[in-house]
Amino acid sequence: MEYLKKLSQFILPYKKYGYLNIFFNVLYALFSTLAMVSLMPMINVLFGETKKLTVKPVYQGIKHLKSYGEDYLNYFVTTTNANEGPERTLLYMIILIISLFLLKNLFNYLALFSITFLRNGVLKDLRNAIYDKVITLPISFYSEKKKGDIIARISGDVNEVKNSLLAVLELIIKEPLTIVFAIITMFTISTKLTVFVFLFIPVAGLIISRIGKSLKRKSNKVQTEQGVFLSTLEETLSGLKVIKGFNAEKRFNDKFQDSTNRFYHFSNTLLNRQNLASPTSEFLGIVTIAALLWYGGSMVLIENTLSGGAFITYMALAYQILTPAKDISKASYKVKAGNAAADRVLEILNTESPLQDKANAKVKNEFTTAIDINNISFKYEDDWVLKDFSITVPKGKTVALVGQSGSGKSTIANLVTRFYDVNKGSITIDGDDIRDLSKHSLRGLIGLVTQDSILFNDSIKNNMLIGKEDATDEEIIEALKIANAWEFVSTLPNGIETNIGDSGNKLSGGQKQRLSIARAVLKNPPIMILDEATSALDTESERLVQDALEKMMMHRTSIVIAHRLSTIQNADEIIVMQKGQIVEQGSHEELLAKQGAYKKLVEMQSFD
Repeated sequence: MEYLKKLSQFILPYKKYGYLNIFFNVLYALFSTLAMVSLMPMINVLFGETKKLTVKPVYQGIKHLKSYGEDYLNYFVTTTNANEGPERTLLYMIILIISLFLLKNLFNYLALFSITFLRNGVLKDLRNAIYDKVITLPISFYSEKKKGDIIARISGDVNEVKNSLLAVLELIIKEPLTIVFAIITMFTISTKLTVFVFLFIPVAGLIISRIGKSLKRKSNKVQTEQGVFLSTLEETLSGLKVIKGFNAEKRFNDKFQDSTNRFYHFSNTLLNRQNLASPTSEFLGIVTIAALLWYGGSMVLIENTLSGGAFITYMALAYQILTPAKDISKASYKVKAGNAAADRVLEILNTESPLQDKANAKVKNEFTTAIDINNISFKYEDDWVLKDFSITVPKGKTVALVGQSGSGKSTIANLVTRFYDVNKGSITIDGDDIRDLSKHSLRGLIGLVTQDSILFNDSIKNNMLIGKEDATDEEIIEALKIANAWEFVSTLPNGIETNIGDSGNKLSGGQKQRLSIARAVLKNPPIMILDEATSALDTESERLVQDALEKMMMHRTSIVIAHRLSTIQNADEIIVMQKGQIVEQGSHEELLAKQGAYKKLVEMQSFD
């Protein structure tokens, strides 16, 4: 029940299927018992043990239901034998047995049919919820978590939860009810024999429970290790060029095999523990049956307190208890494995993002005056990356940030787009603190072009539509022209419908960067942030990209983070940074005249 409570928010939308499953499982359990009980009159007819009754019995209330049922059955057999012969009586008994077994299996199918919608519905909603959480959580979350572990949770763990849902309902409804109905019927046949059976059940239950005691912990180890080797696989595929270039295949192969070996040993321990449940419960059941044969046989042969038909039916009911008892032990292990998987899934779902929108977050759709960065300080972990940093970017102006690696330039881009929040100070747009704005409206004002051209395994058109969902083909082509990208796109076999491969690997670095710029142009935001957009390009590609950037930045507010100083000489203001602080600022000419830090950077790049 604790397990179901954890997943209640995902189960409730499909509760009608759960109720149907419970309803049909109740009928299944009832007809399973009736099907076994129906054997008794047939055996009695075969061995001539039927009590002869020629007077139709009278119903005298629920207290006498058992005796009324037995007397009515005996009356029916007696009169049918007399009027139609024993063969016809036997035929009626066989038809009754077939009908009851047919109904039992029909209700079992209907129970499974209804639970299918619940299980697959929960699976779908869990995966959707995790994916939604994955794209909602801040970028900082993924600097700590391995991507492969997230993939393992959204695939393997969620699937484990789905499989265990059926086990839960079997554990609390189907199998227990089958056992309860069988035991009630066994009591009605022989109280003495049933009490004898119950001496063995606590011993069997204790042994089975001890087997499954550590299962959740072992299952958690298996699922965690699956995340480790999936992470290694994801890293391998992402960095295949580096691995091959440095002849590091063996190193990564050993790392992957170490993980799969651990997975192998953990899985063996887990499965062997699970596999022990079935033979153990069956053996204990057979021991119970053997004791029944000895004790019940003496009641039939020596004491004559039980008929042969009643004893055989009793034995069938006792054996019928074995299967659900075995299934309960299997289901309990599945539930423990599912419980461990649910904990891993819910750990992601219950993670709170530190960058939540405020309850009354303002929606801002236009930019009118300036971006103000006011005395901000920021650190990723322990060391301050920015300290009391302040700049103003007026509307329509271009401000460039330059400095050595690690000076905090890219951090400014991360903070203005609110991928992270400042530790001290504030960033405002038109006087509004960006923490008071909705993230969606803030990022709607900003276009972002990064050093790494992030493209997706899709057509050029669909990559462009990320910038503007409802853009026409004409608008896309116009944006490509502005970004100097149309010249190569127009020569591709399918034009804008051409697939560009995983991460755009069918294109050169310059072509990918120009597509990224075209995507930002198509979005047409009032604010543009360029994070070292040309640093990875050759000279010819840089010239084309720089031309595209200048066209894009025209009449637009821009923050340019530059490694190559040749790309920012026309900026309205250049900020020179060292260790998170401003050391110089001014125009290109003003900074050269100062003969300071900027001049040294220029000389290092041999820029005239």
